[in-house]
Amino acid sequence: MKRICTLILAAGLVFGAATGASAIDFKAKGQWLVGFSAGSDSLISKTRTGNNGKVKADTNDQFAAQQRVRLQLDAVASEALSGTVFFEMGDQTWGNNASGGALGADGRVVEVKNAYIDWAIPQTDAKVRMGIQGLAMPSVAGGSAVMDTDVAAVVTSYKFNENVSLTALWARPFNDNFDGNDARYNGNTRDQNYLDNMDLFALTLPVKLDGFGITPWVMYGMMGKNTTTSSDGTQYNNHSVRDGNPGFTLFPYPVGASINSDGDTVGYGGTSKAYGSMFWAGLPMTLTMFDPLNVELDINYGYVESMGRYSVQKGQSNETVRGSMGRQGWLAKALVEYKMDWATPGLFGWYASGDDNSVKNGSERMPSIVPCGNFTSFMGDGNMGWLRQDYGIDYAGTWGIGAQLKDMSFLEDLKHTFRIAYWGGTNSTSMVKYMANAYSWNDAATTQATIPYLTTNDGLVEFNLVNSYKIYQNLEMNLELDYLVNCMDNSTWKKAQNPSSFSKQDMFQAKVVFAYSF
Repeated sequence: MKRICTLILAAGLVFGAATGASAIDFKAKGQWLVGFSAGSDSLISKTRTGNNGKVKADTNDQFAAQQRVRLQLDAVASEALSGTVFFEMGDQTWGNNASGGALGADGRVVEVKNAYIDWAIPQTDAKVRMGIQGLAMPSVAGGSAVMDTDVAAVVTSYKFNENVSLTALWARPFNDNFDGNDARYNGNTRDQNYLDNMDLFALTLPVKLDGFGITPWVMYGMMGKNTTTSSDGTQYNNHSVRDGNPGFTLFPYPVGASINSDGDTVGYGGTSKAYGSMFWAGLPMTLTMFDPLNVELDINYGYVESMGRYSVQKGQSNETVRGSMGRQGWLAKALVEYKMDWATPGLFGWYASGDDNSVKNGSERMPSIVPCGNFTSFMGDGNMGWLRQDYGIDYAGTWGIGAQLKDMSFLEDLKHTFRIAYWGGTNSTSMVKYMANAYSWNDAATTQATIPYLTTNDGLVEFNLVNSYKIYQNLEMNLELDYLVNCMDNSTWKKAQNPSSFSKQDMFQAKVVFAYSF
């Protein structure tokens, strides 16, 4: 009898659990990317440093094959409650052991990209999203120049009516990463996690009218003095490219970066401040009332308070120059396009403030957390940009103008986009004497992409062609051809510390990406 009762009870629990689980609707979607690329990834072909003579850049490994899988699972209880987890497998480079692409293919490459819950506040129109999520500051005309990435945050939105809504958020990009092993604390690890958090608070006000939209927004941040300090205290940033690498986009110099062939680094003098303030504001606007004409304009301003002083060595004299860690600047970018039956022609451009001729007063380039510019494919547009780290370009210190023919179609399921753009610099030519070379501050291995530090004497010309063919409803093949003409000024960069000279070269890339989405 006891066995029968036990079986009945177990069956009841099973069916009860099944009944409860049936109230949750599970949905899955995802994307597979497999890509192949070939070409050069450096604007410098040879360098000459002291007695070492000319050193040729490595050009033996210009082909790469990669893949990535993203899987999103949604657990939907109702319109008012759901949960989402977003897994990513990759990026895997074929043959590379660290990424799990070598023989055996058993590397640990699965990561949680997003994990959050969505819920509506009862009896209101307010919605809340809590957890690790994709977060981008409002932007039009070429992507967000301030932040577009995954971050732990709480985002609350309220819709007043069909035209006006309000969004408030708190995000914590960094916390509990400082191990305390810093010379400033005599290597005492009891200071572990001390003043190492960064917190961001933002308000956005989207307004959508008939043929016109505007989204004013502001963001305030506070950053502890140890937020971006590495374990040895010499390199001011211990976060990866995917973390945003704020040492390269928040401060005038990437503190800890090598500035000459002797391995000397930019020094950081410390600060008595516990926290420093950060501030950004934006005003993206769209005008569609004259359809098929579309006009987009975006204006941004950013400021990061100085946290102590830095020191660099000037030219070959080894003179030490000290300056402020502060950084502030602005950016304006615009897009005008006209949709036609066979294509959408358009013009785009931007202008960002650049550094003046003094290192003592900080930087006049606009700071950012994770910039994601995408006017051109070279800057990380869509699936093709994934082969270049899936991040866009920081516009700071540059200006540019370009033209495009987007979504040209002459055959069914086949589209083409052609772009041509010119890049210029807004930074003073006097700044190069504090640098090792054109990549001292914007090294491709440590920042979002491969745009070098451009002065007012430098330029780049980009040609880009993207072809997209829909093989099946859910399978698309993309073929992209890029060519970048190097117009950097040799005479200007001869004033750099080391190498004393370099030979520039053009860049080119050819990429094929297969994208299966469901």
